[in-house]
Amino acid sequence: MANTWQQELEVAVTAVSTAAKLCRRVQSSADFAELAKADRSPVTVADFGSQALVCREILAHFSTDLVIGEEGSEELRQTEQATLMNRVLTEVQKIVPDATTDQVLAWIDAGDHRDPAERAWTLDPIDGTKGFLRGEQYAVALALLIDGQVTVAAMACPNLISGDGQHTGLLFTAVRGRGANVRPLEHLEHIESVRVTETASSQDAVLCESVESDHSDHGRSASLQTLLGINKPSVRMDSQAKYATVARGQADIYLRLPTSKGYQEKIWDHAAGCLVIEEAGGKVTDITGQPLDFSRGSTLSSNSGIIATNGHLHAMVVAAIQNEG
Repeated sequence: MANTWQQELEVAVTAVSTAAKLCRRVQSSADFAELAKADRSPVTVADFGSQALVCREILAHFSTDLVIGEEGSEELRQTEQATLMNRVLTEVQKIVPDATTDQVLAWIDAGDHRDPAERAWTLDPIDGTKGFLRGEQYAVALALLIDGQVTVAAMACPNLISGDGQHTGLLFTAVRGRGANVRPLEHLEHIESVRVTETASSQDAVLCESVESDHSDHGRSASLQTLLGINKPSVRMDSQAKYATVARGQADIYLRLPTSKGYQEKIWDHAAGCLVIEEAGGKVTDITGQPLDFSRGSTLSSNSGIIATNGHLHAMVVAAIQNEG
């Protein structure tokens, strides 16, 4: 009997929805207790707490699975970060009351794998940390890779609003071959399918792109919009919430154009969102039109940039990028 991945999906939903509770509590407190990593990107108590909770849930059910996660506990273990560590422990204990410091550190470090594996989860505990710090969009993004193919995805977007305006906080899921769905974080039993738009003319398209100019080349994006005849205002937001926005038909195109030569995208920034869009009927490739290769470990080392569309517009967007200049 073929694997339906139902247990993996249920574990993923529990993991990201639990982590989202911690993230929401920390964001609402406005006391982020952040530090700067070696690459100067911010990491907060919520990043560490979220990764600990997700890895704990995965290991409780799939003890031999590997996790390729964004964070590690090295900075957190330093003496000068004792206050931050205590805050992480306090937040985790609000959900797992008997958690200890050693357990939390071990759960975080369960996500320190970087090499390819037959079966591995990839996790961004807070995708869009700068958006999180601004009180805007972010995501808890988790995906299961089977032999390098994204097979299950669960992505919590705590600040996205439902189409009917009734719910703030959505959880998107996808299983390869079974479609994509959305549910409110507060009502996980209310599941609806999501579908990309049928927009076939670039002049009618809505573009979704990063807020941060160091994440995607805004100047190049503007010139491509002119080339494609896109006149509608862009939707700018942080995190894989952009993938969700295309998947549910509120935008038609998402571009992530390289800002530096040789930059390699991290798989945790794209795996969950990629499957959600594909299962919603869309298409995701790199800027040359090549499929994203998630089989090479923690980075998309054989790809450059990202194009995600409703599928109908994909060929013309790829052609515009190849023909620009």
